[in-house]
Amino acid sequence: MSPTCYLQGCTSSFNMATKSELKLGQKLSEGKTKQIIELADEPGQVLVQSKDQITAGNAVRKDQMEGKAAIANRTTSCVFKLLQEAGIKTAFVRQHSETAFVASRCEMIPIEWVCRRVATGSFLKRNPGVKEGYRFSPLKMEMFFKDDANNDPQWSEEQLLEKKFCLAGLTIGRCEVDIMNHTTVAIFEILERAWATQNCTLVDMKIEFGVNVSSKEIVLADVIDNDSWRLWPAGDRSQQKDKQVYRDLKEVTPEAMQVVKNNFEWVSERVKLLLEPQASGRVVVLMGSISDLAHCEKIRKACGTYGIPCVLRVNSAHKGPDETLRIKAEYEGDGVATVFVAVAGRSNGLGPVLSGNTAYPVINCPPVTPDWGAQDVWSSLRMPSGLACSTVLSPDAAAQFAAQIFGLGDHLLWSKLRASMLNTWVSLKQADQKLQACSL
Repeated sequence: MSPTCYLQGCTSSFNMATKSELKLGQKLSEGKTKQIIELADEPGQVLVQSKDQITAGNAVRKDQMEGKAAIANRTTSCVFKLLQEAGIKTAFVRQHSETAFVASRCEMIPIEWVCRRVATGSFLKRNPGVKEGYRFSPLKMEMFFKDDANNDPQWSEEQLLEKKFCLAGLTIGRCEVDIMNHTTVAIFEILERAWATQNCTLVDMKIEFGVNVSSKEIVLADVIDNDSWRLWPAGDRSQQKDKQVYRDLKEVTPEAMQVVKNNFEWVSERVKLLLEPQASGRVVVLMGSISDLAHCEKIRKACGTYGIPCVLRVNSAHKGPDETLRIKAEYEGDGVATVFVAVAGRSNGLGPVLSGNTAYPVINCPPVTPDWGAQDVWSSLRMPSGLACSTVLSPDAAAQFAAQIFGLGDHLLWSKLRASMLNTWVSLKQADQKLQACSL
């Protein structure tokens, strides 16, 4: 069927006006569960169209499952939105319809990266003696070359490096392999923490990367849906909700397929909840003098990058200790999780007074000056016993520290921190690669 006919045939099933807005070009590829179609009016972008087909064992078993395309598309779109909002680079652009999304066009790297937290499935067959349920800490990484004819053989990093794939002008070498390895771990940890909020264990998962044909960057591509992972509610395999239920069927019956579909729908509904923050909090910055405002504004701006509300107040613990404690009580009394940041130069009384009178975290962030900074900082560093306020000198670091505290109870905030760690590592790796290239 031509792409144009395919589009027309889908319009009624989509029942969405936006479908007609796209002008489709040629079909670029077709797999077991999706089609990739060029977008004639959006250069560098494609339509990823899901199918109502479910397969197992490299399509040795395959069946139609009505509604699977919509379920898979909802799941993938939510997962990619979660990862993008965290800061992971992906090919996902936007959800287009019930069964399709728009993505950046990529040349796919023919490797499945598999990340495991719990030993099960094929790992046990390849590693006799390891009991099911063995927990990998750190995560176990494996890669498989996409070759259906040979059942996707497992590859080593050395095999991948020796292959020297060149995709969209980018040669896959040591730097690129390391980036994909680290990115896979970060993606797993972000989704693992997200699913934990629903009391679900992310057992393992597979992902694929592509090279964006426009930016020449390696990005997370393909899809992440209920075919991509093992998911055990309450850590109990008997409650598994992923495609393994279909793989394990002794006989494919309408009743059995309905159970599989119910599981997929359960996941697609739960995955939407992963986009909801679990907790809210704020940073309250107390400055000892209005002359410290510029320093405090930097803290507020940095808090904004994490989506953390930040309130600025002025008070001196030396000159008005009663007012300091009143302000402290004001923010303790409404039940909102709060981190106090004390900004005081010369002799820092704010941090110690706050820390000695609240159970909330207190961070000292003194505005160190060139003249007396080396002496003044000791009033923030050397605390009486029983006080636990930390000290950081950078406004950005103070906001990051507060974010790390809130991230313990907010998986979305934690995800931003985790993705930021990854992106910093990738930037350094790429900078080193460029430096080496210039030195040759």
